[in-house]
Amino acid sequence: MIYVITGIVAIFFTQSYSGIIRYTSLQDGLRVVYTTTFGAGLATLYNIINISIWDTSVIPFRIIIISYFASVIFLFSYRLVVKYLYNYFTKSFPKNKNILVFGAGESGQITKQIIDSDKRTSARVVGFIDDNKKVIGKVINGINVYGGRADLGILLETLRIQEVIISVQNLSIERKNEIVNECLNYNVKIRSVPGIEKWVKGELSLNQIKEVKIEELLGRDSIELNNLMVRKEITNKCVLVTGAAGSIGAEIVRQVQSYNPKQLLLIDQAESPLYEIDGKVRHYLKFGNVLPVVGDITNEDRMDHIFDVYRPDIVFHAAAYKHVPMMENNPIEAVLCNVGGTKILADLAVKYHVEKFVMISTDKAVNPTNVMGASKRIAEIYVQSLNNYLHKNNPNTTSFITTRFGNVLGSNGSVIPLFRDQIKNGGPLTVTHPEVTRFFMTIPEACQLVLEAGTMGKGGEIFIFDMGQSIKIIDLAKKMIQLSGLELGKDIEIVFTGLRQGEKLFEELLLKKENTIPTHHEKILIAKDSSDDYHTVKSQIEGLLEVSVSKKELEMVSKMKDIIPEFISKISKFEILDRKSSS
Repeated sequence: MIYVITGIVAIFFTQSYSGIIRYTSLQDGLRVVYTTTFGAGLATLYNIINISIWDTSVIPFRIIIISYFASVIFLFSYRLVVKYLYNYFTKSFPKNKNILVFGAGESGQITKQIIDSDKRTSARVVGFIDDNKKVIGKVINGINVYGGRADLGILLETLRIQEVIISVQNLSIERKNEIVNECLNYNVKIRSVPGIEKWVKGELSLNQIKEVKIEELLGRDSIELNNLMVRKEITNKCVLVTGAAGSIGAEIVRQVQSYNPKQLLLIDQAESPLYEIDGKVRHYLKFGNVLPVVGDITNEDRMDHIFDVYRPDIVFHAAAYKHVPMMENNPIEAVLCNVGGTKILADLAVKYHVEKFVMISTDKAVNPTNVMGASKRIAEIYVQSLNNYLHKNNPNTTSFITTRFGNVLGSNGSVIPLFRDQIKNGGPLTVTHPEVTRFFMTIPEACQLVLEAGTMGKGGEIFIFDMGQSIKIIDLAKKMIQLSGLELGKDIEIVFTGLRQGEKLFEELLLKKENTIPTHHEKILIAKDSSDDYHTVKSQIEGLLEVSVSKKELEMVSKMKDIIPEFISKISKFEILDRKSSS
């Protein structure tokens, strides 16, 4: 009777009864062990107390030991029997869709369990594939573990696989691409299991297993940056982010808040997107010291008031007009925002003693062929010349740092969201030219660079990434079509529309090795650049802005070309200026 009472107490204390038996797993087995161990412990404790008081035991210790092991075996075995009988008698569909799970670890086994227990699907897991030689050839949960490299193509054919699910969480980008490419060659669908941190209440559901996105294949393995130094730089500082509602600005905000700044100021002229990012920071990220500020960076009085009231310690300047064809048609706005707005903010940073000013630039500033790229290059020149001028006399003044990177995966208006919408609408996918290539990086990676630059930069540097290999846009389009389960030429078409105004066929490598200086991280470089005289640059930019205000487009672009001799227009109405200068 005493042993039964201790067992009941243990059951209620560990709540081993709360699990759903038909979903029994290893976790339920562990819970049974915890329960029986707790019960046996209570019984043993009761015995010890009795021995110390009355010098006799109520329950023989051998009975406790035998009951312990018998309980563990019985309680777990009956759960497995119930689960088996439930699965046997409740089969809704014949399991005729064969699935391979890549990864035989815990995540892979949970994936198999979720698929097997779902009665709404005809899918069944027929095998694991894994790169770990220690598990290849073994049998786990009744199915074989196959080699993931040399055997994959053969397995897809011989096992008649319709789908592969990637369950490995830390799989390299290169390896994931190998798997996806092999599966696409055999018209096999690919899905992946999200990271454990995204599972709902720590449990995976079938609906969370999603198709592999192109962003997962174009990114690179995560770059380890010095987060401790970033934390030291940002914690308890007032941080201002311009363009905070944009793709890059919003991610900078997300990353900065995790380092616990004293206050986070979000500046953007787009009211609704700013409202959204403010809500996300407050309600989802649980950071309350945030202030959204609706404002235009070209409004000097408004910006002066913000700097005067809040006195930011660090400025991340992400606000800019960035779309090449749009700015080629609206060059005055490009100059007023990208050049004029940057000058206003940089001057105010000096006036109000900002510690660091980190400007976000673009690879299109290198040998620009369009107004947007040229405007960003002029902004780079201004902040560099200002930094060098100030630091000659006072090394403790504001440090101006520039980060420059290529196209960002999934940013507003970029090619991937465009292709995704076109696929959703049945096509066609529009590609400008069959040979056009671009460099890509993920939004979080780009913003890590920005934060790292703000930490390691001393002032005057242009930080760039080793961008790896450029990607053909047509190959990107074809892979997105395949990942969507469609067939090019049958279900959807690709059409070529021609290069747009100001566009390059090939984006240049940011800078060659001989033009860069290495940093403590092999993937992060500093561009060597000539130092321009601040007073000359200031005079040139003031003249440029004066012409911009007067709305004289040709004269304004001509002045831009004077400031940047390498600015040669492509597919643009401003090519006439290059012909005049060459004649």
